[in-house]
Amino acid sequence: MTGEARPLIIILGATGVGKTSLAIELAQRLGGEIIGADSRQIYKYMDIGTAKPTAEQQALIPHHLIDMVAPDVNLSLAQYQDAAYRAIDDAHGRGSLPFLVGGSGQYISAVEEGWTIPRVPPNPELRAELERFAAEHSRAALHDRLRHVDPVSAERIHPNNTRRVIRALEVHTLTGKAISVLQAKRPPPYRIYRLGLQLPRAILYNRVDARVEAMIAAGLVDEVARLLDMSYDRALPSMSGLGYREIAAHLLDGWTLDEAIERSKFSTHEFIRGQDVWFRGHDNGILWHNVEDIDAAMLARDLGAWLERGS
Repeated sequence: MTGEARPLIIILGATGVGKTSLAIELAQRLGGEIIGADSRQIYKYMDIGTAKPTAEQQALIPHHLIDMVAPDVNLSLAQYQDAAYRAIDDAHGRGSLPFLVGGSGQYISAVEEGWTIPRVPPNPELRAELERFAAEHSRAALHDRLRHVDPVSAERIHPNNTRRVIRALEVHTLTGKAISVLQAKRPPPYRIYRLGLQLPRAILYNRVDARVEAMIAAGLVDEVARLLDMSYDRALPSMSGLGYREIAAHLLDGWTLDEAIERSKFSTHEFIRGQDVWFRGHDNGILWHNVEDIDAAMLARDLGAWLERGS
């Protein structure tokens, strides 16, 4: 129907919950394409530790926003958002149904809520100064600086999320305006179905623990070693991802492999808790499903009916 809002399916959930396999099956049934919403899968050469869809999986369904940039490229949230909108609109142009799939809450929220993201380029010198302040005075002290100039953002950003605190301070310093003021929302012209996947926490922890072990068996240590040999410094944001920082410490700092594995598991559990907090705070009508109870064929029929109903 002319003028009808175009559909977008969002599949979100914690790392390791099973988003990729379900998204592929639904996309096959409904004629879809997958747009990645993962802040680590955007990087080239980082395949095992990011649980990137395999070549075989990518051959089944068109995938977008994977392997976008080298690990030393700082892809801003604004650049990701622009690329996601292009990929969604291109899929519509081909007559395909776009699926936005991932666990990076900020990426998903920026797209579905239509964040107006400040186009303020990174300032390395300022960031280094703020990082030194946090190292010398604590992350809490840095967060207090943000609270003084932008209490709204300080309320939204956890004190331990130093990268986001620094970004908010950077924007305020360079523009004189609070990032919370600049981040207005202009929802995109899509009709959105939000599908959330979940598992009981103990089951999910066991699953991701097994996945860490599988990543090691698949060659994660060699993958990190190759990245270091390619001169990708472990201080890069890309190299701070789950597993990468711990394996780098094993290779460079003398951590035992067992210690690196155990710390990777702990970090993943902590990351999952953070994902849960984000999704609960940005729930715009998520329909949550226990992965163990999902019937993909029935879900595809429900989605088909939703598509038929239109706006």
